[in-house]
Amino acid sequence: MSVYSKHSDSELVALLRLGNRAAYTEIYKRYTAILYSHAYAKLQDREEARDVIQELFTVLWLKREDIAIETNLPGYLYCAVRNRVLNTISHRRVESSYFSQLQDSIHEYESVTDHRVREKELIQLIEKEIAGLPLKMREVFELSRKNNLSRKEIATQLNLSEKTVKNQINNALKVLRVKMEDFFFIFI
Repeated sequence: MSVYSKHSDSELVALLRLGNRAAYTEIYKRYTAILYSHAYAKLQDREEARDVIQELFTVLWLKREDIAIETNLPGYLYCAVRNRVLNTISHRRVESSYFSQLQDSIHEYESVTDHRVREKELIQLIEKEIAGLPLKMREVFELSRKNNLSRKEIATQLNLSEKTVKNQINNALKVLRVKMEDFFFIFI
């Protein structure tokens, strides 16, 4: 049993202000368990409750000369714990919100990236299938779809009838549709 165990709270605070480590230790022994229980009841996390108590007693020692505790040491300590608990809960909310936003951003980025990769693969696949078309059909199709020429312009340029141009484009679309059908489900 310590010599300081018989001292009142106000005597211990007066000694604490003078830098008396034994008085500080007695305050710590008297109130740590009950303050820890209070913090744990609110936080439901042992580590966070310990951190709150540790921080409180560290600040109590570091600011011992400036602490304005005249009569009610337990009230002061409970209030300090309550404020630290509220700060911890507030920090949790901010942290949770931040991680939630970060997770959403990651999913959005992954989605955009995944979409771009699939789009690039699909374009390559379409280009490969177009390259596999018969020469004249491919030429008509590319002038129509890539150069955005009308049937009449294509017919004039290739010295074909408009009906032939129309048939070549329709046949190219049919061939591509059939070849791409197998790959369609990959890109959904």
